[in-house]
Amino acid sequence: MTAGNSPRAFPTGIFSRFYLIVDNSWASRCSLLEVLQQASEAGVKLVQYRNKTRSMKQAYEAALALRRVAAERDMTFIVNDRCDLALALEADGVHLGQGDLPLLLARSVVGQKMLIGVSTHTPEQVRLATVDGADYLGFGPIFSTRTKANHEPVVGIQGLAGVRSLTSLPIIAIGGIVPVSVPALLSAGANGVAVASAILDAVDRPKMLAQFMAQFQ
Repeated sequence: MTAGNSPRAFPTGIFSRFYLIVDNSWASRCSLLEVLQQASEAGVKLVQYRNKTRSMKQAYEAALALRRVAAERDMTFIVNDRCDLALALEADGVHLGQGDLPLLLARSVVGQKMLIGVSTHTPEQVRLATVDGADYLGFGPIFSTRTKANHEPVVGIQGLAGVRSLTSLPIIAIGGIVPVSVPALLSAGANGVAVASAILDAVDRPKMLAQFMAQFQ
């Protein structure tokens, strides 16, 4: 269970264009471990663990089993916000929001081998994260989302298209995304999409995963 010795590189290919976010806020409603296993069976290779409410010890204990399964199934495992948790779990990367550690400081904490993604919402944030050396960008929210109660203003597909020329980094569109919206997002310049509630709230999760993955064939 290690990030390895090779230089960091954001995963590419069909199966890494779908970025699953498993949020601990759903842990009382569904088994996140089962979600991860179902995602792996659907071909998902990229997953982020998000836990904004628990202590470091609680978050570590909750994430450890997920990290182990991800490693066994060759899934890239990224931790949201917390560099300390990413290091403790030997995660493959950490994803930073605009209120987290500055990217350059986070890099000094996690080292050169760990992926660092940055959430961006404006052209200026895209430019800055690119200059500072992010490995990939999250951009959104594309649409309104229930996952975050007080999210940034919706940027829309036009907003995504408008920042595509500002960076050569992979851009992962996020925010209220459903399967039918994926083709337009890819056409606007997204390299992939990140999804949480559409999977975690799905009545038939394997079916929903299959519908998303079919968009990348």
